Amino acid sequence: MGMKRLTKQRKAVLEVVRHARGHHPDAAWVYSEVRKAVPSISLGTVYRTLDALTEEGYLVPLSRPGEALRYEANLDGHLHMVCRNCNEFFDIVHPLPDLLSGVKAKYPEFDIDNVQVEYQGVCPKCRDRLERVK
Repeated sequence: MGMKRLTKQRKAVLEVVRHARGHHPDAAWVYSEVRKAVPSISLGTVYRTLDALTEEGYLVPLSRPGEALRYEANLDGHLHMVCRNCNEFFDIVHPLPDLLSGVKAKYPEFDIDNVQVEYQGVCPKCRDRLERVK
């Protein structure tokens, strides 16, 4: 898969998200990091670039109601755990069940092309912090 235009800005945005290992950044965080390499980049350019990279299949958007859209470059199939205390996303490496084919077979009238499974709980840092407060 090749980028339409491999501009300095696109390379910088993609590299920032790719190197945010274990972190699922939002556009504001990406903007602050990209500015270190490309000081003249605008927030609007970062948003447009994130949209383009998502559309081209280089990034996966992660959304939760009431929160900023986040992005990740890990395209390998995996699940997420979201901490209900700090709202951080964590990658979970676990075999993925095939939920899509069974539902598509049962509901052929729908054009289903994606499944999102999210585990929710409390991350180790927040659990430790909450236990210290007790």
